[in-house]
Amino acid sequence: MSEAVMCAGRTCIVTGAGRGLGREYALLLAQHGAHVVVNDVGGDRDGTGGSGGPANDVVEEITARGGSAIANTDDVSSWDGAARLVRQAIDMFGGLDVLVNNAGILRDRMLFSMSEDEWDAVVRVHLKGTFAPSRHAAAYWRERAKAGETNDARLINTTSVSGLYANVGQTNYGSAKAGIAAFTQIAAQELGRYGVTVNAIAPGALTRLTASLEITDEIRSTFSPAAVAPVITWLASADSRDVTGQVIEASGIVLAVAEGWHRGPGVDPVESPGEVGEAVRRLLADARPRTLFHEVN
Repeated sequence: MSEAVMCAGRTCIVTGAGRGLGREYALLLAQHGAHVVVNDVGGDRDGTGGSGGPANDVVEEITARGGSAIANTDDVSSWDGAARLVRQAIDMFGGLDVLVNNAGILRDRMLFSMSEDEWDAVVRVHLKGTFAPSRHAAAYWRERAKAGETNDARLINTTSVSGLYANVGQTNYGSAKAGIAAFTQIAAQELGRYGVTVNAIAPGALTRLTASLEITDEIRSTFSPAAVAPVITWLASADSRDVTGQVIEASGIVLAVAEGWHRGPGVDPVESPGEVGEAVRRLLADARPRTLFHEVN
């Protein structure tokens, strides 16, 4: 398939698209012919505040290049806000083909110091902020299928190596991202009959969420958000219709498929607590070591 028309005429929502990864996704999707709904509340990295500036800036950048885009500043973790976002895309462009759930915040803290609000805010933005737009989009695609219409739709979620491989100081963020990986696999099974594929991407990129890190210019260049956008654009295209239920790692250093949970070595059930320790240690000795966060970064 020619890259020049990879997403021609497809309507794509990208949440959290005012900066960083989402901005790069929106720009490349528009470059490949998509109509893009640029969603961003314009808040700070911890989720506080709000402004229409970031979303509108990206729209202006797209339209200045001859692309098609509109801005949306709804909170995607809000049930009604997510519904308005999906409805805006349908009303403005006549339908919806792709939803990229990218919006996120960080409130890192060690478990023994984490506040209830720090937990709730991160889980709300990431996990509910994936569920709510997905639910409204899924209902739209299902109704189309029931009416005899054909979908070639994409739901693309954002997980993280923190959720897949664990990272210290991120029980809130990692738990939400692990939930999104499971959400992706379940939704793929539920929506396939309606012509919808569901995949997740675990991006490796430096954005304002990682602005506090001390890094070199070389590393910053290697982990540019622009390196992830081609994978999103391909997943959004018709060319990816045979891929679903997958978690894909993407960065400036690697493109990989995360294999997820597998049942490892096993034995017959044991009959007493005193037998469990020996059995479990023997199984662990035979099991494949799990991937650790520091091994992929």
